Amino acid sequence: MSKVDAKRRCPWCLGSEQYLRYHDEEWGVPVHDDRRLFEFLILEGAQAGLSWSTILNKRNNYRKAFGRFDPAKVARFGARDIKRLLADSRIVRNRLKIESAIGNARAFLEVRREFGSFDAYLWGFVGGRPLQSIRRGMKQVPSRTPVSDSISRDLKRRGFRFVGSTIVYAFMQAVGVVNDHLTGCFRRAQLRARPRSRSSAKLRRK
Repeated sequence: MSKVDAKRRCPWCLGSEQYLRYHDEEWGVPVHDDRRLFEFLILEGAQAGLSWSTILNKRNNYRKAFGRFDPAKVARFGARDIKRLLADSRIVRNRLKIESAIGNARAFLEVRREFGSFDAYLWGFVGGRPLQSIRRGMKQVPSRTPVSDSISRDLKRRGFRFVGSTIVYAFMQAVGVVNDHLTGCFRRAQLRARPRSRSSAKLRRK
């Protein structure tokens, strides 16, 4: 067994090489780029009722279909684009999810106008620093938390859809708002030791 194979990881990622790479390279890494945040917000909404592996397999197709997740481009999508997306077998062809992605892009831009960036808005809920959880097993990982409840309520108030608390918590995990790698996972310590990024949430307060 190689040194890479011998590393202890969160058990959910052991089913495929794709999951393994996503776990090791992306999951839980703090994201402060608005386009990446928009990407994860849309993908997590698309995943509702499906497996994350299904969405990962379609991720590149989503990037092509949704203007490389430029929220300004997606916000301009109209009836013709909806028809195009509903005919695209490379993505999840669910009208409600497609329409919500477009509506969420418009709401996303409104948040940026108010806060300067979606990054500043999102990370403001946790004071600009990732929450460091202590989970020893998968049964201890919640599907929602008071913080995800608060974010979900506020997003809905702002017109976002497919942002229930469970979806929001998965989003928080994905973009590093919470470090939910298990205590025995090699990535938990690596992410905890990362230098704090200069997020726009911090910059706006100066």
